[in-house]
Amino acid sequence: MQSNNSQSGGKLGINIVENKDGALVYLSGRVDIESSPSFRNRLLALIEGRRAKRVSVDLFAMTQIDSSGIATLIEALKIAHANQTELTLQGLHDDLLRLFEFTGILPLFNGKPHAIGQSGNEVA
Repeated sequence: MQSNNSQSGGKLGINIVENKDGALVYLSGRVDIESSPSFRNRLLALIEGRRAKRVSVDLFAMTQIDSSGIATLIEALKIAHANQTELTLQGLHDDLLRLFEFTGILPLFNGKPHAIGQSGNEVA
């Protein structure tokens, strides 16, 4: 099942690909005070509604996140743990990776950062 809510102009785009074990949420653009409520609703629906085993959020095409976006991810992580769902982040790069490392929240999601190659693929 696939859901596409892509938007242009730097606004938040959400593309969700679901499978039997969970979902992969691709974000593009920016998550800010205006877009985080929509992102929150979609993410929590995946975690609470389907009781997925794993939900992964891909941030590779995301250009910006503010404190409301980070708060949304942390809230979703708390709810995921309560629902025995694994919530992970992938595709962190450049400024976003530094932000998540600096705030100390990256280990809460993954346990370790994933390096990103030039093609956008994760590398070990």
